[in-house]
Amino acid sequence: MDIKDVENLALLARIELSEEEKKELLSDMKGILDYVKQIESVKVEEVESEYDIKNAWREDVLRPRTKDDFSLEIIKEQFPDSEGDFLKVKKIL
Repeated sequence: MDIKDVENLALLARIELSEEEKKELLSDMKGILDYVKQIESVKVEEVESEYDIKNAWREDVLRPRTKDDFSLEIIKEQFPDSEGDFLKVKKIL
């Protein structure tokens, strides 16, 4: 990657860059590409997992409602403004 590539990217992104910004961006891009190369060089098959990952199934169980569940009264108490069973909100255009 060189300055011409950075200039082409800036043109595509429709942004203006000073020469200093182009050099900084080039340096950043090179760092990113070097990091990607480093990651690509790791052979995943050789890496040992620290965790015993397996599917965790849980049966759906119907539980009785408790007073901690959401209810209209609890929501209305926490809402700043309400009228009857309706919650008042600001008009959005």
